[in-house]
Amino acid sequence: MLRKTDGRFSRIALRLVGFGSVGLAASYIAANTLGVRINTSYSLPMGVYIETSDLAAPLVEFCPTALFAKESSERGYRTAGLACGDGAVPLLKPIVAREGDLVETTARGIKVNGALLPQTAPLPNDSHSRPLKPWPFGVYRVQAGTVWVASSYNRGSYDSRYMGPIATSQIRRRLRALWVL
Repeated sequence: MLRKTDGRFSRIALRLVGFGSVGLAASYIAANTLGVRINTSYSLPMGVYIETSDLAAPLVEFCPTALFAKESSERGYRTAGLACGDGAVPLLKPIVAREGDLVETTARGIKVNGALLPQTAPLPNDSHSRPLKPWPFGVYRVQAGTVWVASSYNRGSYDSRYMGPIATSQIRRRLRALWVL
């Protein structure tokens, strides 16, 4: 049986949820403005990462392009957000190869200058059994204006094992770990 106060409680609860949502959004905007990135993906340890001007920084935040943007957004590999032009958040990945490095892609994974990177073997399907198409197997010299990114932290990462090299013009920020779990 509903009492007269039940409606009041619902209004208060809705206001609290609304204030909480506004607070989270404001925190996200403030963090972005200050160059802070909170990582909740499985490609890297969860934690707080901070922007750096160091061009040798091991991590980059970038927006995928074309079919990779569409696939990663539609499949939920990237959550909704305003940072990238397609309405999804950027990817945060380690750089594994830079200009001049020799990259070999195989069914066993990505090799950089002859060293096989752990947990970089392309998977035939994602966690929802949807097919994944690996970057064509072969040997590639990293060209000027590009890098290869891959996570050896998580074998299910969506990175250069599927996208190949990314243009450095796609990089939004270079980051370093500030605090990780």
